[in-house]
Amino acid sequence: MTNQFQNIVAWQKAHQFVLLVYKTTLSFPDFEKFGLCSQFQRAAVSIPANIAEGYKKISRADKLRFFNISQGSLEECRYYTMLSKDLGYINEENYNLLAASIEETSKMLNAYCKGVADNNFSNTL
Repeated sequence: MTNQFQNIVAWQKAHQFVLLVYKTTLSFPDFEKFGLCSQFQRAAVSIPANIAEGYKKISRADKLRFFNISQGSLEECRYYTMLSKDLGYINEENYNLLAASIEETSKMLNAYCKGVADNNFSNTL
């Protein structure tokens, strides 16, 4: 059992995704600084932030509510990734990196949520 949210694999994957989003959005046009860049970064940061916040919640329902918010933010980022590619802000290689990170994070977060929902653990993945 872990006693820090940083030890949760889903959080680690989400944090790596945030770093990738920030690196990627550095090359976006300046006029997107307060548009797509801001929205993309905020949604990405929301993923590990809500995992961290949910981690310390006592009730299973509270935990799952925060983890579900993380899942929603992850899907929001999935769309921003597609939009970024369609607008020509990222190339196919960067798109694939972001998409793979989203998938990996999603799988880990879904597994963590399932474990919490099934009451198999509350703070172990």
